[in-house]
Amino acid sequence: MAEENPVALPRTVAWLGYGGLLPFLALAPASLLDYHHGAVWSDALYAYGAIILSFIGALHWGLAMSLPELSERQRSAWFTWSVVPALIAWPAVLLSPPLAAPLLVFGFIAHYLQDLRLARQARLPGWYLPLRLRLSSVAVICLVAGVFASCV
Repeated sequence: MAEENPVALPRTVAWLGYGGLLPFLALAPASLLDYHHGAVWSDALYAYGAIILSFIGALHWGLAMSLPELSERQRSAWFTWSVVPALIAWPAVLLSPPLAAPLLVFGFIAHYLQDLRLARQARLPGWYLPLRLRLSSVAVICLVAGVFASCV
């Protein structure tokens, strides 16, 4: 149950959220355009994707701790879910880009679906879901683009 009147995106959240996209936006094209170092940039892209996926999982840990309207059963479920993105991300850093990309993309999509589920159970700021959708969409596009570096 996201707030009815979305509050404007806080400036600090906007700077940090969109700033967090800079490595995705730099590494995806670098992996495609730098023929000599493409594999290095691609590995960096997937490592960063894994870190960010783990980070967004931690958001649900924090929400589970702080949302008073959650039942204990819901709270336990959100604590449990919060570690799943890290468990998805960890093997991705060990895999080649063609295998890491779908794993990370799956993780970002699954986490957004969990965000939607959480929004039905708890009151979240009105800016939260639109921001998460934008950030996750850019991350997914960059991760998919990075796969093509291994094909070039």
